[in-house]
Amino acid sequence: MEKMEWREGLFESFGRLVEIEVCQSTFKVPENNKLLRCFQFIKMETISFGDYCWNGDCANCRVWYRTEKGEEKSALACKHYVRDGMVITGLSGSLMTDWGD
Repeated sequence: MEKMEWREGLFESFGRLVEIEVCQSTFKVPENNKLLRCFQFIKMETISFGDYCWNGDCANCRVWYRTEKGEEKSALACKHYVRDGMVITGLSGSLMTDWGD
């Protein structure tokens, strides 16, 4: 995989991109990374400057997702790791604002 020098050190080590769905849109993001970093991978400019503590204190990065068993759960994107095929069904107000779509 070609290295993107401006992103080097920002993400956990990864060997491939995995596919996730965020509010009915599909994206490829780096495996072995927390969701908030994956969102930053997708929307570098807005997520990087968003109102997030990156350590679980503010809860501005809350997401709702579907488990592999089909249950709806919530988690903090700064604490929860991505998985291949993950379906994110909802984003917090802060994430929605920074997502911009």
